[in-house]
Amino acid sequence: MSAEAKKPITTLDVLKALGKPKVLTLLMLGFASGLPFMLVGNTLGFWLREEGLELSTIGFLSWVGMAYTAKWLWSPLVDQFDAPILGKWLGRRRGWVALTQIVLMLSLFGTGFLSPSQQLFGFCLLIVVAAFASATQDIGIDALRIESAADSDELGLLTAASQLGYRGALLLTDAVILIVAADLGWPLSYQVMGLLMGVGLIATWRVLEPARPERPALTLATFLTYRYGLKATTVERVFGWIERFLADRPKLRRVLAPIGRLVERIVDAIYGPVYLFIKTHGRLAVLMLVTVCLYRLADFMMGPMANPLYVDLGLDKAVVGEIRASVGLIATFFGIAAAGVTALRYGAIRALIIGAILGPGSNLAFSWLAWQGGSLPVFGTAMAIDNFSAGFAGTALVTYMSSLTNLGYSATQYALLSSAYALLGKVAKGLSGLAVEALKPHFGLIDAYAWFFVGTALIGIPALISCLLLAWQTDRRREKPA
Repeated sequence: MSAEAKKPITTLDVLKALGKPKVLTLLMLGFASGLPFMLVGNTLGFWLREEGLELSTIGFLSWVGMAYTAKWLWSPLVDQFDAPILGKWLGRRRGWVALTQIVLMLSLFGTGFLSPSQQLFGFCLLIVVAAFASATQDIGIDALRIESAADSDELGLLTAASQLGYRGALLLTDAVILIVAADLGWPLSYQVMGLLMGVGLIATWRVLEPARPERPALTLATFLTYRYGLKATTVERVFGWIERFLADRPKLRRVLAPIGRLVERIVDAIYGPVYLFIKTHGRLAVLMLVTVCLYRLADFMMGPMANPLYVDLGLDKAVVGEIRASVGLIATFFGIAAAGVTALRYGAIRALIIGAILGPGSNLAFSWLAWQGGSLPVFGTAMAIDNFSAGFAGTALVTYMSSLTNLGYSATQYALLSSAYALLGKVAKGLSGLAVEALKPHFGLIDAYAWFFVGTALIGIPALISCLLLAWQTDRRREKPA
């Protein structure tokens, strides 16, 4: 460690850094990453509710977001293999990102030709394709962001820029689209959003393909030792015997060598990221995964019911969009900046704890809105609270998860972490419509919404406890002598 303490990076430093080409490009890629998220999620619920679909159906359709949770299944492909056609031209990371962006443009544009109420199956099929393409795009962009950083300070700046673009896209597809849809209708609005994926293609063209980092590949011998608990000396002895056996049989060696390399590559792709993650973090890895898994559960649970609440309160979607795009935009940027500065000054885990309080706590603002009958001043205040909290918590979590990955395995490890954080939430939110409908006979529709949001806030308590335990255990590990 240097004797001279590092000067904390201020909010102004973060904003000035957006003028750097690398940071600006990551801002654009963050925008491309965030653009499809609401279009296959909560904004879709607004459209479907106006089409007359039931709350339970809207809740079930939110399960399309499980693509983001399951992306760890195919993330080794993105880590280990080039994308078809584009991979050889653009490189591994850029090739996958560009391919998924093209698929997103086509699928989102195609939704404009179908009616959710009359052609639900075909409509949902396009939404599923868009969700899987979006999840795969995230794998590639996360790897580009992590592997493009020269050091931890630059990673923080690239993360902040990416989150800024991501949150900007969320506001566009969660707010501005409502204003556009009020004039142009939902189908044309989705087609416009599909065309805006071109911003991502421009950024993918501009960004440099990161150098392929060297990594401690997981050999077959190490895998057998780690996976099945065999003694290292025993494994080495067996492999030594195989080497001596094949030394006198060159023809057999030529036949088996490619097979052995393929098996080792598959083992490295699938088990390597997990092995190195556990080896790096030890027993603390389990608590890290639990914390990540619980962190945004409350936010996921309430998400699908926010837009239906606005429809049932009689709020005009253009007014909703205007407030989100103004008050929400400012609050989001303040939340992102506050999280970045907090993480740099006090550490990522301290920022994580604050986000664990703000995130679930902001759900109570929606209960307040429901009980106030859709009052516009209350709605504006609720949007400010929600967007500041979401910006803070999201940036805190992304910064923390990015710090846990190992170079060379960044795509797979980050996909595993982001899948873990979404796992419970993506499953639970599909039942959100059923929860509101179950409360409706006892309280009435609007009060059912209000009590539902209270319940989602309470769901955030385990995440806060887990963050506090993680901070305690991390401090204890640092205090131990080397």
